[in-house]
Amino acid sequence: MNSFPLGAFIICDDGLDLRLSVARRLGITTAQILAPGPDGRTSGHVQTLQLKFAQAGVQITVVFCGFAGESYADIPTVEKTIGLVPEATRAERLREARSISDFTRAMGVDAIGLHIGVIRDEDPVAYHQLIDIARQLCDHAAGNGQRVHLETGQESATTLLRFFRDVDRPNLAINFDPANMILYGSGEPIPALRLVGEYVKSVHCKDAKWAAQPGLEWGQEVPLGHGDVNMELFLGTLKEIGYVGPLTIEREISGEQQARDIEEGVKLLRSLVKQVWGQSE
Repeated sequence: MNSFPLGAFIICDDGLDLRLSVARRLGITTAQILAPGPDGRTSGHVQTLQLKFAQAGVQITVVFCGFAGESYADIPTVEKTIGLVPEATRAERLREARSISDFTRAMGVDAIGLHIGVIRDEDPVAYHQLIDIARQLCDHAAGNGQRVHLETGQESATTLLRFFRDVDRPNLAINFDPANMILYGSGEPIPALRLVGEYVKSVHCKDAKWAAQPGLEWGQEVPLGHGDVNMELFLGTLKEIGYVGPLTIEREISGEQQARDIEEGVKLLRSLVKQVWGQSE
């Protein structure tokens, strides 16, 4: 893989063929995908997915976990429902994440990703339970030759850094999403990237505007280059920390507008890669 190839976040549903045709047309060569449900993770589905992505010339770099019952309706709901934090669903979701790790191995991909949930270190008991569950997932993934990428945004970079050091697993990594820091009101993204840079192994190129009351209400996701991230500075900071991986565009809308925004995002990133790194992606 070349340094900083362009990528897109792709959902493997009935619209997959269209998404891959758009990726091919735009010259997108990598993708992060959302893992299909259990019925879509059979050996037959693995072969079908591998063939479709190969024919499109798109390499899958990270397979993301999603769990039944998760909701991003508002920030309090995120705290209650997302990832491995909610105690009532933790054991079941850990089993599902392990199954997705096994599917990811069958797909020939060396990383799984997830929102682990909102990390809170004020409650020592709950915090150490989350450390234990993260270690269990990391150890299973290590057995499959994989890293585990936790996506940023739901806590401050300082809390995330402490969590990584406490989990103490060499295959635990970060999928850095600068827009999420703004959407959740959890901190300025560029200083956060510098703080946790040693762990960053994948990124989302996504943009957002701050809410009027950060942390209490959602910020607004917007097309790349139209928000408060400062994409030129973001890519320059990636250069500072030595990042050379895919630049994966995520646009959390659907339909024709999503495709148009991704196309504009591709144009912007190509221009910035040439400007910041002095070369084409």
